[in-house]
Amino acid sequence: MKMLKNLLIISLSLCGAIAIGATPTVKTGIDVLVEQNFAPLEGKRVGLITNPTGVDSQLQPTIDILHNAENVNLVALFAPEHGVRGNVYAGDKVSHDTDAKTGLKVHSLYGKSRKPTAEMLQNIDVLVYDIQDIGCRSYTFISTMGLAMQAAAEHDIEFMVLDRPNPLGGYRVEGCPVEKGFTSFVSQYPIPYIYGLTCGELAQLLNGEGMIGNKPCKLSVITMQGWTRDMDFEATGLPWVLPSPHIPQPLSAYFYPLSGIAGELGTISIGVGYTKPFQLFAAAWVNADKLANNLNLLNLPGIVFRPIHYTPFYSVGKESRLQGVEVHITDRNKASLSEVQFYVMQEMAALYPEHKAFDNATQSRLNMIDKVCGTDQIRKLFTQRYKWEDARDYWNKGVGAFKQKSRQYYLYP
Repeated sequence: MKMLKNLLIISLSLCGAIAIGATPTVKTGIDVLVEQNFAPLEGKRVGLITNPTGVDSQLQPTIDILHNAENVNLVALFAPEHGVRGNVYAGDKVSHDTDAKTGLKVHSLYGKSRKPTAEMLQNIDVLVYDIQDIGCRSYTFISTMGLAMQAAAEHDIEFMVLDRPNPLGGYRVEGCPVEKGFTSFVSQYPIPYIYGLTCGELAQLLNGEGMIGNKPCKLSVITMQGWTRDMDFEATGLPWVLPSPHIPQPLSAYFYPLSGIAGELGTISIGVGYTKPFQLFAAAWVNADKLANNLNLLNLPGIVFRPIHYTPFYSVGKESRLQGVEVHITDRNKASLSEVQFYVMQEMAALYPEHKAFDNATQSRLNMIDKVCGTDQIRKLFTQRYKWEDARDYWNKGVGAFKQKSRQYYLYP
């Protein structure tokens, strides 16, 4: 038995070594920058906006790569939500600090200020952004990027994006653009909920369309090599580093927009606090088989629902026995991700009218829903009858126009 255990450990270790040592299909911006011997940064004082996802194909942190490069003068770090080393919990403020490994000053962009100040930008010639995003507007890293671009423009500082793949690919666009009066850190710019661009492409759009202000920044993008718009993350061959605690694998990027809006209500569990964050919908008052049956009768393209029983370790429904459904994406190209949660809430309301999701939420939760949706019209239209068909056209409003506009900013075929 002991020998078998040792063999298993060796086998797992070898698998890990092979995975990390393998040559990926795609080279990210940091890998390309290394191949360029950091020429675009030479002679400049560099500030780096990053987090644990900023790594090369061999999982070496961009912080360490730039700090150790002889011809790069890395002078400061800038921390988004979760911090540059990922040691801050979701939603918690990030403090100004010193990076223990490099001794560099860390400026917080998720605390008192979410935009670099003049003081933070003293003695910096170029701000470099290297963070893996998940392709959804309400994920705060792109808000950090845009506000940093604005600060760079205001202070005549260069801004460079080390590009990374959109894990949802480069074609999927869902959800109406943010409307006036509903701008927030989870809906900072008038783009759809799922926007179908890499960070570099999005930066070009924000800059080109005047979304960061009247003055564009001096933007450059170190483009990837080998990425095409039909690729999801698994196709790249790159290692996945979780961008936040509840996005543990590339597939999680598909489920975040599938359930995250419903999760903001705090009235049903979406699997956060259990082993499948964003992949579940459940409550103590649900009958799993009935809900799964009702949902499967809708024949949603690319989606199948399976009954599930579980007890969350924390968050909504903590230590309570819940019933509900696990969502399986059977065809990623056909599934409309963001609509699934509304169909779930529709069928829950039909089965359990006394537990209608929005009716039992607090006002602060409803306000957050409007911020995440980028409008209050989705909530108002949907809750008239709890029928998604009443809000669906509004949710898709502006998608076609955005697709057309964004094409001019494509960097990849």
